[in-house]
Amino acid sequence: MTPTATPPSSQVRPNYTVPLIIIGVLFFTFGYVTWTNGVLIPFLKIVCNLKEDWQAFLVTSAFYMAFTFLAIPSSAILRKTGFKNGMIVGLGIVALGSLIFIPAAQSRTFGLFLVGLFVQAMGITLLQTATNPYASILGPIESAAKRISILGICNKSAGILVPLILGAIILSDADTLESQLAALTTEAQRNVFLDDLASRIIMPYVLLAGFLVLVAILIRFSPLPDLEEADDELLPDTAAKTTAKTSVLQFPNLVLGVMALFLYVGAEVIAGDAIGQFGRNLGISLDEAKHFTSYTMAAMLVGYVVGIIAIPRFITQEKALTYSAILGLILTALSIFSEGYTTIYLMAAMGLANALMWPAIFPMGIRGLGRFTKIGSALLIMGISGGAVLPLIFAQATPSDHPQQGFWVVGVCYLFILYYAVAGHKKKSW
Repeated sequence: MTPTATPPSSQVRPNYTVPLIIIGVLFFTFGYVTWTNGVLIPFLKIVCNLKEDWQAFLVTSAFYMAFTFLAIPSSAILRKTGFKNGMIVGLGIVALGSLIFIPAAQSRTFGLFLVGLFVQAMGITLLQTATNPYASILGPIESAAKRISILGICNKSAGILVPLILGAIILSDADTLESQLAALTTEAQRNVFLDDLASRIIMPYVLLAGFLVLVAILIRFSPLPDLEEADDELLPDTAAKTTAKTSVLQFPNLVLGVMALFLYVGAEVIAGDAIGQFGRNLGISLDEAKHFTSYTMAAMLVGYVVGIIAIPRFITQEKALTYSAILGLILTALSIFSEGYTTIYLMAAMGLANALMWPAIFPMGIRGLGRFTKIGSALLIMGISGGAVLPLIFAQATPSDHPQQGFWVVGVCYLFILYYAVAGHKKKSW
């Protein structure tokens, strides 16, 4: 897609609606894959006979660690393939990772499940690196948060559906299953029981792989324009400011944005994926806890709707990030001193605080990068690896006698995000 003399803002409605719908389908697709982790954590803890919570949280570590290793290579791949073909490759990789779940389930090998998750995340890394610049560049940068909020609804709608659908398939009558498993007296009986339980996951992931291949075919024949390096010129006031820059690390708003995204994703994964296991630690039944991820996703959905209505008409994306961080700090403080279901509701409400963080941080991070936009986007995607690290820290920092104390980890995340919203994104030089 080659820029013309017509201002980008005047082209958004006639030219960018269909591309954004296509990107929305992709956001739903990798949202569905991403938010399976909340159900997989308790499922694999049972099936693979894991003893400790931190072992179960290796599910999120294996998944989100891929963003560290693959973000920059993804940028290089996109330079070779273009954004559109990169999406197709990414969907194929996610499908391959989904198929790895077949031998993993048949052998009940936890390490093989982690390999499948890592491969899935490799593909999603490529998809994220390709799709997020579309949302930021297809229209004025000032309203990028609004567009990403719309796409976020697609992503989090999938997040609401996943625990309900996948949970109903692989963890139906979960409390009864746990009681039956506990009543078995021999290792042979336990193995037969767990083998049967593990087999429940095969068909959903076979169907998922088929759906991903179908989406890849549709993308191949879609009218989605392919962004080129020249499209970075669509970002305002970048040419003169980036001429003297020799490294992407010379942009403080980007580097600090990567740190902010790292902490934000960690907080989001704790509130979204860890909430089920956290509920179990509070003594809540698995039949209830398996749906808690949907609560967090619903709260995020509300936040995205607020973003669509309010940004940039009533508040800037910078102000939205500030208010979100403050709300996150308030909810964190209340969570530390709460008990039982109140803690769960406060934890789920963090989804509301988290909703506008990605839509605000990403465009703030790539603002003014010009020719460095692609590599800058890749570095921001690398920040997603916070989902691999912070849930493990949260699990280790959660004492059994008062698990709410682990929320101080989330509080630190929100403090830095507040700094980025107020001052960090404004830095022009080190």
